[in-house]
Amino acid sequence: MSQASTSTKQQKHDASVTRVDMKREVDIIPVSDVERSKQFYERLGWRLDEGVAPANGVRIVQFTPPGSACSVTFGKGITTAAPGSAEGGLVVNDPDGNTWLVQEVTTRLPGRI
Repeated sequence: MSQASTSTKQQKHDASVTRVDMKREVDIIPVSDVERSKQFYERLGWRLDEGVAPANGVRIVQFTPPGSACSVTFGKGITTAAPGSAEGGLVVNDPDGNTWLVQEVTTRLPGRI
């Protein structure tokens, strides 16, 4: 059993551990072209929260989808992950609890609009 698994199990049984409300606030995604990605999220109507270059070789852009508590951050010099390698989903629960995943389709199969 890993150290993390052991710690988690111990915390579940330790009444002295303080429980905190945790929410995901920022998701860093790797992009190949910062300006192209910025324009894409602007066209979606997402709110631009930040657009700074705090150091040479570093650029940070942050957007938040309407009604979301989680922002998307991308830029230059902030992650070593390969562009396009991030996975995630925008989750919206309907009245019956169905979950939807939003995906950008860049290429359609022949015969589809």
